[in-house]
Amino acid sequence: MAEAAEEAGFSEDDFYCPVCQEVFKTPVRTAKCQHVFCRKCFLTAVRESGMHCPLCRGTVTKKERTYPKRALDVENSMKKASGGCRCCEKQVRFSRMRQHYKRCKKYQDEYGVSSVIPNLQISQDSTGNSRIVVIAGNGGMANNQILQGEASGHPTFKCPLCQEANFTRQRLLDHCNNRHLYELVPVICPICVSLPWADTNQVTRHLVSHLNLRHRFDYGEFV
Repeated sequence: MAEAAEEAGFSEDDFYCPVCQEVFKTPVRTAKCQHVFCRKCFLTAVRESGMHCPLCRGTVTKKERTYPKRALDVENSMKKASGGCRCCEKQVRFSRMRQHYKRCKKYQDEYGVSSVIPNLQISQDSTGNSRIVVIAGNGGMANNQILQGEASGHPTFKCPLCQEANFTRQRLLDHCNNRHLYELVPVICPICVSLPWADTNQVTRHLVSHLNLRHRFDYGEFV
């Protein structure tokens, strides 16, 4: 349970990074606005945004951009407090939640890599756009999508489930919630591959749950 966190002045949501939406990994805190992020998320975001906090655009010092201060109070509370897994509801200490998610089959099937990982092939179409073809375990094509983005810095996305294109992030969420709510097909998230820390090999089996968990905000709003 999360009683220990509440006693220390934290709620369960306080242990989740506002950038990656996952439990903190090496939490760091900004000096001026006191916002907490995973160290890697913070460094990646400020590398893109310059001297601003990724959450509120408060000032971040030059030293913080290289050596952010660790949020040791959050780290210590994570070692004491527990929360429920998003999928199997097992109570796990927050300091070990990421390790649990790597082993939890229900979590992997819903949000991460499918329990049966498809084969990936990368090619280019006639216009030079990268095309990722996902071959399902039975040899069938599970997904065929073109990674696309506008040079203006406001990317648009193609739905990997029906191939309808030119969605903004929010419109893609709305579209998938309305049209593909119960579809379980191994696909690559087009929003994930547009991010600075993109892993183009990351496959999710339940795209709608993944979108609602990971992409409720626009990364551009933070940078």
